Amino acid sequence: MMISDAMEDEEKWLAEGIAGIQHNAFYMHRALDSNNLREALKYSAQLLSELRTSRLSPHKYYELCNLLFNFNMRAFDELRKLEIFFKEEERHGCSVVDLYELVQHAGNILPRLYLLCTVGSVYIKSKEAPAKDVLKDLVEMCRGVQHPIRGLFLRSYLAQISRDKLPDIGSEYEGDDDTVMDAVEFVLQNFSEMNKLWVRMEHQGPARVRDKMEKERNELRDLVIQHLDLVRVDGLVVGKNLHVLSQIEGIDLDLYKETVLPRVLEQVFPDEYHLQTLETLLGACPQLQPTVDIKTVLSQLMERLSSYAASSPEVLPEFLQVEAFAKLSSAIGKVIETQGDMPIVGAITLYVSLLTFTLRVHPERLDYVDQVLGLCVKKLANKPKLEDSRATKQVVALLSAPLEKYSDIVTSLTLSNYPRVMDHLDNGTNKIMAVVIIQSIMTNHAYVSSADKVEVLFELIKGLIKDLEGDSEDELDEEDFNEEQNSVSRVIHVLYNDDPEEMLKIICTVRKHIMTGGPRRLPFTIPPLVFSALKLVRRLQNQDGDVSGEENPATPRKIFQLLNQIIEALSYVPSPELALRLYLQCAEPAPGVEAANDCDLEPVAYEFFTQAFVLYEEEIADSKAQVTAIHLIIGTLQRTNVFGVENRDTLTHKATGYSAKLLKKPDQCRAVYACSHLFWVDDHDGIKDGERVLLCLKRSLRIANAAQQMASVARGSSGPVTLFVEILNKYIQFQKQKGGAMGEKFDTIKV
Repeated sequence: MMISDAMEDEEKWLAEGIAGIQHNAFYMHRALDSNNLREALKYSAQLLSELRTSRLSPHKYYELCNLLFNFNMRAFDELRKLEIFFKEEERHGCSVVDLYELVQHAGNILPRLYLLCTVGSVYIKSKEAPAKDVLKDLVEMCRGVQHPIRGLFLRSYLAQISRDKLPDIGSEYEGDDDTVMDAVEFVLQNFSEMNKLWVRMEHQGPARVRDKMEKERNELRDLVIQHLDLVRVDGLVVGKNLHVLSQIEGIDLDLYKETVLPRVLEQVFPDEYHLQTLETLLGACPQLQPTVDIKTVLSQLMERLSSYAASSPEVLPEFLQVEAFAKLSSAIGKVIETQGDMPIVGAITLYVSLLTFTLRVHPERLDYVDQVLGLCVKKLANKPKLEDSRATKQVVALLSAPLEKYSDIVTSLTLSNYPRVMDHLDNGTNKIMAVVIIQSIMTNHAYVSSADKVEVLFELIKGLIKDLEGDSEDELDEEDFNEEQNSVSRVIHVLYNDDPEEMLKIICTVRKHIMTGGPRRLPFTIPPLVFSALKLVRRLQNQDGDVSGEENPATPRKIFQLLNQIIEALSYVPSPELALRLYLQCAEPAPGVEAANDCDLEPVAYEFFTQAFVLYEEEIADSKAQVTAIHLIIGTLQRTNVFGVENRDTLTHKATGYSAKLLKKPDQCRAVYACSHLFWVDDHDGIKDGERVLLCLKRSLRIANAAQQMASVARGSSGPVTLFVEILNKYIQFQKQKGGAMGEKFDTIKV
């Protein structure tokens, strides 16, 4: 009953509209016969105002419009009569330029634009202005009507009245300023705007009326096809514009291939049509001539489908239903196979587009991502390193896409074909890609937590870890090289696992790779590995229970043994000062571990100090470096309380002896009084030897006296008393802090 009432109401509204048009048409005809321009414009505007209705369905609206301008041009429509009147200036006495301005004063926008298009047709024919300027003005002004149905019919009328006035080759409207490109641009722009209105017609209004709107769209399509007898594709939207395009004589193959075809494919069909007819569309691609830029067509198709998938999660099941990925992948393979002479850059560009589509539509399907990379590997097989800069750029884009999509680097490391693609890059680009991978890790604060993944990661960044075949030492300046190695060092710090056993495997994996780096790289990469291992020692130190058993693969003793081997590699660089610092750094945590876990690590710590002394004695020759090194040894030894009496005496004796053998007397003096702290340690009851503390201070005083005497002989003056002040400070420090047992001894000293 409600449907019947609605149909009756619509018939009533249509009848009212028809009556209004016929009434105003009568008075318009009378004004035209009497050459009365003002009255003609008045009644024509009122006549066109009937098209402002929103109460009619597309079918009824079409019937109403047909009274004014027949789409099939079989009748002499009302607006055609008005156009003829406008063209005969002697009848109304108004120039076409003034008339073009005059009609823009119509009160409502829809009548105003219909009149403007009608006068615009006459304006172009008069040739008083370039055709392209008038056409551009009209196509832009029509944007003022955004109601889908009213806008579609308005633009359809624009396409109809302009079709014989385009600046085509051989046309009377062609000139220096008017070219065939202007005609193509006008038709494509009108085409694009109509397509937007067509899509809006489906999506406007609340969800409950969507089915009704889709039905009306189908009605309109069938209706226009019936009357136009044109191509059966979205009738009103596509039919007129494609038909007009096909009639432009100036469109040659190049213009069609580079401009028309991509723009048409971009606009013609709704995205759901592309998706549901994907197999048919892709099946035609391999049959195209080699001169057709199929790469651009497929790339834009995948881009558009990706955007469609991103528009709403509800459409994603449609992609799975039609197996979009499989069909696109197969089509790309057939196109590349058919066009055997396709440049490698073209094939890789297609794979980049396919990968982008996959990451946007099926981000969870890592097997799809790896499959695309595998297709690229297959295409690059049996080919040397890429030398084409454009192809290299596309490969970098291919490899960067997963890094940008997945914030977790581990996800990309699971792709088995990822490193195989990188193998085809030249050495320089391989390094660039390695830096990109590291930057992705740092930016996303990612952690790699298994030895297997570390193995894959270091294989990917091997261009930074070691010299590749064909590398030249002079290719990279020192600053860039240092920055690269610093980035590798930062990566080592993000390798972590809570399980000590797995963490030790990670350390061993890193060691295996960085040891191939050569003497230039080891000073950068060994320190972070050493500190990573020391972190593991501290974690073991804080664990409850025994961690020192032989059956346990991750124990402090075993880690220290590994560290000894790692640092030893620096002696071959050579980098003795760095090696000495690392030996001392390793020796310092050992006591804490021993105290916490009752482990006998004294031999390990003693070995670290021994290696430090060997480096000091045999490798460090610079006097300033010796001063720094001996103070580091003294400071570390003072904080180490793991040694027994015999080993500690040996090490302190060595430190005191080397202190007294420094080149300069002031350096000797300072090093010797620093050794006094080795014989009195507050938090260790067994190391409180006041006699030897006093002996060190007296010895430093004698050295200071000797230094002053030498200064007097050499310069003729006794020199500054700085050393005496420093020694006095030490005496006072021991007197106050360590008084008690030592106070009387210090009272006997004279400075």
